[in-house]
Amino acid sequence: MMDVFSNVRLQLDKIRQVADLSDKEIGLLTSPKRIVDVTFPVKMDDGSVRRFHGFRVQFNDARGPTKGGIRFHPNVDMGEVKSLAFWMALKCAVVDIPYGGAKGGVEVDPKTLSANELERLARGYIKSIFEVIGAEKDIPAPDVYTTPQIMAWMLDEYESIIGKHQPGMITGKPIELGGSLGRGYSTSQGGAYVLKEYLKVIGMEPAGMKVAVQGFGNAGSHIARILHAWGCKVIAVSDSRQGIYDEDGLDIPGVLEHKSRTGELTGFGKAITNSQLLSLPVDILVPAALENQIIKDNAKTINAKIILELANGPVSPEADAALEKEGIVVLPDILANAGGVTVSYFEWVQNLYGYYWSEDEVMEKLSMVMTKSFKDVQVTRQKYATSFRNGAYILAINRILAAERLRGRL
Repeated sequence: MMDVFSNVRLQLDKIRQVADLSDKEIGLLTSPKRIVDVTFPVKMDDGSVRRFHGFRVQFNDARGPTKGGIRFHPNVDMGEVKSLAFWMALKCAVVDIPYGGAKGGVEVDPKTLSANELERLARGYIKSIFEVIGAEKDIPAPDVYTTPQIMAWMLDEYESIIGKHQPGMITGKPIELGGSLGRGYSTSQGGAYVLKEYLKVIGMEPAGMKVAVQGFGNAGSHIARILHAWGCKVIAVSDSRQGIYDEDGLDIPGVLEHKSRTGELTGFGKAITNSQLLSLPVDILVPAALENQIIKDNAKTINAKIILELANGPVSPEADAALEKEGIVVLPDILANAGGVTVSYFEWVQNLYGYYWSEDEVMEKLSMVMTKSFKDVQVTRQKYATSFRNGAYILAINRILAAERLRGRL
C-alpha cells in the first residue's frame, strides 16, 4: 500500500522550493504534536469479544484546539491518519478558522457490523481516547463511513464519562443534539462556492459545463445535485462498486432517488468503470472518494480542464506535476473541501453559545468564508507565480508558522 504521508513530504519539498522554508520550519510542520494508537475490545452480537485498532493524531494546535474527522475503514493506517491530520491543520488555516488539525480512524469494515456492534465500536473508541479530546482540546467529526448517528453515540459516551453535557466536543451531530443546519452538504456547497469564484476569474458560467463525479457518497452526491441545479451537465458518477454515464447528462434527482431506494447506481445510463470515468473529456472532474485516485500512472489519461478536489489527497504529488504541465487547473482539497470544517466550526460556535442559526444564515456565512479564502489563495499564488495548490499551502503554512513564532515555539 502507498504510504500516504510520503505525499505530505513530497508536497512540502515542492513548497519549500517556492517559499524558502528552513529545516527547522519543515521539521515543525512534519512533526505531529500527539499520536494516539489504541486497541480496544468490543462485544459482538454472538457474545465473542473482538479487539479493534484505532488512531487519533493531533498534528498542530498553534492556532487553536485541533479538529478533524473519524473514519471507519478497513484500510485505515497511521500514515493515512497522520496525512489527514496535517491536511486538516492546513485546511483550517486556509479558511482562517481558529483550529489546528487532527484526524482519527478505526481499522474496520463497518458494513460487516450490525447496528448494535457499530454502536459498541463507536463507544469503545471514545472510551479509549476521551482523555485527549473535548471542546477545548480536540473536536472530532464524521468522515468516511461515519454518520451523525455515530457522532450521537460518541457524544453520549463522552458525556457519560465526564458527567456533564458538552455538545461542542464533537460536530456533525444530528440537529436534535446540537448539530448545525446545512452541515450535511457543507463540504460540497463550499466546493461549489470555490468553483464559482474560479469561473468568475476565467470569465465563464457553470451552465452547460460537462462534469464527472468520482465518489457518490455524501460529498459526491451533493456536489452532483448542486452543479446539476446550476445547469451543469453531469455526465458520469460512480461509487465504490459501479459507475454510470450518459453523454447527454444524467437526471441527477432521479439518480439520487434511485440510489436512496435501491442502494445501486445501475439503472441510469451506461455502465462505466472508475478508470473510464476519470479519463472522460469533461470541463470539471470532481474526485470525491479517497486518497491517491489520480497518480503518476493515470495522470496522462485525465481529460478534464478543471479538477475540484472534494476528497482529501485524491491527486498524488507526481500526478499534480503532470497535470500542471498539461495546463489542467486543480482547485486543491485544503481549499475546495474546507466547507465541511467551516460549518463544523459554526456548529461548535453555536454549541458554545447555545444560540443556533437558520440554514440561510449558515450558508451566507459559509459563502463569505469560502469566497474570501479563494481570494486569499489567489493573491498568494499570484505573488509567488505558482499553482492554486502551492498558493493554498503557502498561505496556510505562513499562518501556522506565524502562530508558532508568536507562541515562542519557533
